[in-house]
Formats: sequence, structure tokens, C-alpha cells
Amino acid sequence: MNRKLLEACVNSAVSAVEAQAGGADRVELCENMLEGGCTPSAGAIAFARKHLSIALFVIIRPRGADFCYSDAEFEIMQEDIKMAKALGADGVVFGILKPDGTIDTNRMGKLAELARPMGITCHRAFDMTRDPYEALKALVTLGIDRVLTSGQSDSVITGAPLIRNLIREAAGQIIIMPGHGIKEHNFTEVIAATGADEYHLYLPKQVPSAMLFAQNNVKMGKPELSEYKFTLIDRVKIEQCIKILKHETPTAE
Repeated sequence: MNRKLLEACVNSAVSAVEAQAGGADRVELCENMLEGGCTPSAGAIAFARKHLSIALFVIIRPRGADFCYSDAEFEIMQEDIKMAKALGADGVVFGILKPDGTIDTNRMGKLAELARPMGITCHRAFDMTRDPYEALKALVTLGIDRVLTSGQSDSVITGAPLIRNLIREAAGQIIIMPGHGIKEHNFTEVIAATGADEYHLYLPKQVPSAMLFAQNNVKMGKPELSEYKFTLIDRVKIEQCIKILKHETPTAE
């Protein structure tokens, strides 16, 4: 039986350290989680690398929204990959689509060549493709190491049948890593439903600010968000999921 692995999606370098303390095997370092995750700063990558002994993957995503990028954005992605490599990242996470919903193999191939020998994950741009099997074939041809997917669904739970089929279709040529909507309360179900070897979890909590004075008449972001709480990965929930993952859980046929 293959060793099962938990990758923690983290919103900051401090969260990366918390995820490691909880037992995560690898982290995907992001910023701007409100838009699904964007490239973190050089300082965040450097801090994470300094304090992590586990694998550090860095998302390369210049903005939120879709995955069809301008020439300027593509240039930025190249520079960010160079930065991540120089700062000691173990891998990078990216995805680029053409307007017709297919994998942009030309641009992704250029980024992959630039990234090696770091590991490469195609993120959930995969879930926005017109045909998952067509996209999977393209990623295998490019030599991408793994694909993060919710099974082209809003949750891994509802996308599990496709994920299971993708694992069979991949036949060991590329790792299929379920992610999105996996929590400590449904993780056992996800493992059984997909039979995957690697899982991607985002397990945040809200932490009160250390501020004693509160300026309630001013907002720095969205009006519905508190200025005096911030998001941190919950190491206790990571620990719970690690215990679930390391237990031998029957997989669906």
C-alpha cells in the first residue's frame, strides 16, 4: 500500500509553521485566500523555508479569477518561479488555460522547464477545463507531477466519482490529489470514496487580534470582515486529519 500524504494549504508563512507542527507532510504556501490563493511574497517564502523541514510548495498565481493570462501576467509568473526556486522552494503550483478551456501546453511547458528540478503541481485550473480527460492527457504529456482537483465540482464529496476515475485513467503517470471541501468531519468519507494517496486540505481558524484599542469607524477591507481577527491554520485540525489519514481506511471499489 502506498504511503498516504497530507498537504496543507496555508494562507501565510506563520500558518505553514502551524501546519508543520500539526503533522502535515507538505504545505502549499499562498496569500489572498479570499480569491482562491495567489503568489506569496518573497519574505513569506524565505521565512517558511527557514522554519520548515517539510516540503514547501509555492503557488504561482498572479491574480484571482480565471486562468487565462495576459503576456504581462505570464512574464510575472516566470519571475515568481525564479524567485521561488532561488528561495529554496521544493515545488511550485500553477495552471494556465486557453480561452477555449483547454490546457495551455505551450505556456505551461515553458513554466515547467523553468521550474525544474522543483516539483510541479497543476492546481484547480484543471477543474475549469472543458474536458478533464483531455486535460489529464495534456498534463501527463507535459510531465507534470500531480494535479489538484475537486473532480470539477464545488466539493470533493460530490466530485469523488470523477476523481476515482481520473486516478484509474492516470495509471500512476501523474498523481491525482483531491482538494476543496475536505474537513476533519468528512475526511474519512473522502478517503474511502476516492482512494487517493495524497490529499489537500485547508483548515483555518479565526484568531483574535492583540490590539487593545479598536477603531470601529474604519474598514481596511470588506465591510463584513472584522479588522480584529485574522486567519491562521488550525494545527489541532491538522493533527486530527493526520490521525485519520494514517489509519488504514477501506477504499471504494
